[in-house]
Amino acid sequence: MKKKIYLIAVTMLLTVVAFNSNAATFTDNKDIYKEAASHMTNEQRVARVEEIKLRVNEIKAMDKSQLNKAEKKELKSELKNLKHEAQAMGGGGVYLSIGAIIIIILVLILIL
Repeated sequence: MKKKIYLIAVTMLLTVVAFNSNAATFTDNKDIYKEAASHMTNEQRVARVEEIKLRVNEIKAMDKSQLNKAEKKELKSELKNLKHEAQAMGGGGVYLSIGAIIIIILVLILIL
């Protein structure tokens, strides 16, 4: 019985270690946009956001039925990059996880 418990514990440990090592090698392109945004003045940021809005509106107004698969994929990746750049310019926001919300609710219940 103990042998099965140890086997399950080792399996779970190795599973968690494997996921963590994979996550450590991942690089995010959002950091590039944040670094570029940190060197801009407010006027430059506003101008760049307006350029992004114009480009997104151009892409939305396009007739995409005439495009082939590669061109559609290129437009999709461009929109994704524009979205990440716009989020970096905007400064982000406050995000709460489900666990944090539950803890906040429990603390409020205990206080009241």
